[in-house]
Amino acid sequence: MQAHDQTTDPLARERGHLAASRSALRAMRADAEALDIRDVTANWVNAAVLERQIDERVKSLADLAHTPLFFGRLDYLHAPGAEQAEGAGGEQFYIGRRHVHDADGDPMVIDWRAPVSQPFYRASKKDPMDIALRRRFGYTGGDLTAYEDEHLSDPAEDERASKLLQREIERPRVGPMRDIVATIQPEQDEIVRGGLGGSVCVQGGPGTGKTAVGLHRVAYLLYAHRERLARTGTLVIGPNASFLHYIEQVLPALGELEVKQATVDDLVAHVEVRGADDSAAALVKGDARMARVLRAAVRSHVTLPTEPVVVVRGSRRWRVPAYELEEIVRELLARDIRYGAARDALPQRIAHAVLVRMEQAGEAPDDRVQDAVARNAAVKAAVKAIWPPVDPAKLVLRLLSDAQFLAAHAEGVLSADEQKAILWTRPARGVKSAKWSAADAVLIDEATDLVSRTHSLGHVVLDEAQDLSPMQYRAVGRRCTTGSATVLGDLAQGTTPWATRSWAEALGHLGKADAVVEELTAGFRVPREVIAYASRLLPDIAPGLTEVASVRESPGSLAVRRVRGRGAPAPDAPHLDAPHLDAACLEACAESLRQEGSIGLIAADARIPALAKALTAAGVTYLSPGEETTPDTRLTLVPASLAKGLEYDYVVLDEPAAVVDGEPDERTGLRRLYVALTRAVSGLIVVHSAPLPPQLA
Repeated sequence: MQAHDQTTDPLARERGHLAASRSALRAMRADAEALDIRDVTANWVNAAVLERQIDERVKSLADLAHTPLFFGRLDYLHAPGAEQAEGAGGEQFYIGRRHVHDADGDPMVIDWRAPVSQPFYRASKKDPMDIALRRRFGYTGGDLTAYEDEHLSDPAEDERASKLLQREIERPRVGPMRDIVATIQPEQDEIVRGGLGGSVCVQGGPGTGKTAVGLHRVAYLLYAHRERLARTGTLVIGPNASFLHYIEQVLPALGELEVKQATVDDLVAHVEVRGADDSAAALVKGDARMARVLRAAVRSHVTLPTEPVVVVRGSRRWRVPAYELEEIVRELLARDIRYGAARDALPQRIAHAVLVRMEQAGEAPDDRVQDAVARNAAVKAAVKAIWPPVDPAKLVLRLLSDAQFLAAHAEGVLSADEQKAILWTRPARGVKSAKWSAADAVLIDEATDLVSRTHSLGHVVLDEAQDLSPMQYRAVGRRCTTGSATVLGDLAQGTTPWATRSWAEALGHLGKADAVVEELTAGFRVPREVIAYASRLLPDIAPGLTEVASVRESPGSLAVRRVRGRGAPAPDAPHLDAPHLDAACLEACAESLRQEGSIGLIAADARIPALAKALTAAGVTYLSPGEETTPDTRLTLVPASLAKGLEYDYVVLDEPAAVVDGEPDERTGLRRLYVALTRAVSGLIVVHSAPLPPQLA
């Protein structure tokens, strides 16, 4: 092989810069590891905090061998931010996942979130943003193997699609979700770099990158507002543990290690969930009207006083009459503050009334006297009688067990049939023995917030939001009352009986009615043929929603195969030719496994045991959703109910009719099918023995 000349070969020069940058990053990490904090900390607490910060700094400086340190270069016509004086020379910046500087502090790689990096994502021939050259780099593993140039300020050069960009988008995936810093599109970048002050809702169909946009928005906000968010905290909320496991490596790869992840069920885990609701009960419990019922039930514990309070101090007796106590109680109720906060304020208000009488009698009491009066036995007894403590779980238990108590507080809010739907047929003996459902836990969370305010975070990302009930939206909204939110979802993929009907309605329940709604309609992940096939369902599942326009044309990416044979029918689905269908699915999986990348075999939940048995009998190893694929095990068997948010290079979809039939109604079933059809990045094989839903004909 001919040796590269470092002075004339551009690729060799770029490889040299990569090697020097990696060396500089190692030096930065070594400097962080060598920090001596013994002489700069006042005590062991400060030392522990500083040591933890240094450990996090060291971790964030890790050089991931198979992750490109930089993926682009910008050559400015002029120095950014400087006056564009005639003859002024521009600067050259390498754009990467994190900032790297040399021993003198000069930047070798610029963080993709820095303002100077923005033109890498937004500059075009129409608006070059003072960029002479944009260079993209291609990598194999961690080795720089190619580059591609765009001369944005050269009118003689035509604008053309980037082959390296397309190759990166289509690169096969094994393992968890990757970041997209090298491929962020202008419309995505606009959302990513939105300010912290406002909330945003992103409606995006399959393959539009909405999840990646939400995660990169968190990374950007942490870069731009690090101190504020370090104090207030950030949280990513996903639909299930499998989804969170799939996305958990994206932010650490961008150097962000402190962002917490949770499901809505994790947020409201006040009790152990051991039961389940039927759809009628779940619909009522998830309805926003339940908040009114709970509020009335909590406030019903307040009893207006009918007796005076008499406080004895030494030889004096101080009397606060019942009518004055009633005024204090009514005033606290009118202020509409949290039940617990009002209860804490009541003894101080009574004590203040006593102090007024002391002052009128010529005494000069101070704050210590007021605190002592507030702790007086007579005052404590009055507070307990007027404003008793409320246990949120016991309150919800009583509402669901006591028909009269429920009727008293749901009158004019819930109908008799709705009340009957949520009442337990066998009331539990206590909080610990009750078989709470997931919806019950959300009700307890609402009651808990009525008693004491929920802690608010600085920013919350809510993904797959279309499946939340109004009460779940309220639970999430409580976690960001003083912060902002990024809401991500697709109305066409709502698969719960209470699925979101409109973003305006959902954002109202979230408490972010002023959030800006953005729509992503350009698809980058799902091939055009596949998304067009799935979009045949849209008129039935989400009328009026814009169809995703995929930028990727991939002939041969879709195959629909009818299985015909005389096998014995499946007992739970007599119209299925189960043995021949299983064999056809295995054949399609084997065909997909001959390709590079991950494979998902998606089927109706009821079909999973049979397919698992067939795979095992054939000696094919497979994973469950949430388990990480490896080069040796690339096939995941996915129940349709868990497919949302996941993606695979190749998907084999088993029996679409069974996916639809597995849901309580046709619209929900077709939405579940839409989700399953749109999980493929490179190719989809649909295998069926029963007739396809007519919408796909």
